[in-house]
Amino acid sequence: MPETTDVVIVGGGLEGCATAWALTRRGVTDVTVLERRTVGSGGTGKSSGIVRCHYGVASLAAMATQALEFFEEHGAEIGFRQAGYVVGVGPENVEALRKSMAAQRAVGVRTEDIDRAEVAEMLPAADLSPFAAFAWEERGGYGDAYQTAQKFAALARAGGARIRQSTPVAEVLVDSGRAIGVQLADGSTISAGTVVVAAGPWSVGLLAPHGIDLPITVHREQIVLIDPGEDLGDAPVLSDLVSLQYVRPESGGQLLFGNSDLSQLHEADPDDYSDQAEPDFIELAVEKVAARFPGWSNASITSTYAGCYDVTPDFNPVISRTQIGSLVVAAGFSGHGFKISPSVGELVADLVVDGRSSLPHVPESDFRLSRFAEGDLLLSPHPYAGAGQMR
Repeated sequence: MPETTDVVIVGGGLEGCATAWALTRRGVTDVTVLERRTVGSGGTGKSSGIVRCHYGVASLAAMATQALEFFEEHGAEIGFRQAGYVVGVGPENVEALRKSMAAQRAVGVRTEDIDRAEVAEMLPAADLSPFAAFAWEERGGYGDAYQTAQKFAALARAGGARIRQSTPVAEVLVDSGRAIGVQLADGSTISAGTVVVAAGPWSVGLLAPHGIDLPITVHREQIVLIDPGEDLGDAPVLSDLVSLQYVRPESGGQLLFGNSDLSQLHEADPDDYSDQAEPDFIELAVEKVAARFPGWSNASITSTYAGCYDVTPDFNPVISRTQIGSLVVAAGFSGHGFKISPSVGELVADLVVDGRSSLPHVPESDFRLSRFAEGDLLLSPHPYAGAGQMR
């Protein structure tokens, strides 16, 4: 007999497992998650793990601040450290910063101005002279995306969901305009009342046969880990929108560096790409970190890695019902997925159960798939010069 389930979720990363967790909290317990490898083994495991609410798009800021409750509740279990988050801008972006902060406060984000002297106390080795203004989120910080996915999976299982690993999906099954289940790579099928596709960049190939154009491109994101040569203490996350970089503490006293300049992206095959940073990127990291932290005279590179972003044209996710009945997609997170993942799970669960969002300040229409065909992209009304894509 074919296997049946109320909801089948394709993808056992952060968003798929968060959706299973959220559905069980809504009382939908007959849920099956299908993961082609192991939980969190795809893009989830390569996340840089920043937790922030600093977004110009109000609905994203609202999702991020609501998600903080999950991070704060589970804390050390998911590697969450509430070290705080600082964003610094140059003179050309001060107005955008002020307007963005005001919009964030309107949806519940706790963000405040902080002066140069206060930032210098937290980051004494930094050259802060190029910055004209700073914003501070005391509740921000960083965490471990892999551990977070595992926590979602454990909570979902406790709520009654089933998570099947090493179970690749070959096809979404559709009949008379409605999704009715999936076919697995081994030829077997699972019937379902609702299908949720949360498979990152692999979502594109699953939806395309049904005429659903998911406008996602895959881009390689490189990370460099640095030994600063001194104790970082309780250093916060720093988002440097002057030299376009972000840095945060890492385990063992290291510093994680990422590049915020997304003006030139590097397309990649998510099934075949180098998982190490390239020499020119390492040179860029050295230049940027040395310029911002000239006090680190004994700093050295310790390791590198690379992952992939599934990027949409407006750098914001698709969390949406589709033209196929009973088919919901959650993909294209463009680097935002970790910090909003608890809210993503809740929004997808809302779409499955009610067809609309119950999250305050998060209209489901913001993340609809059709916005791309309509030419109505989800963009910040207060973009930062040089870093508009990620803010």
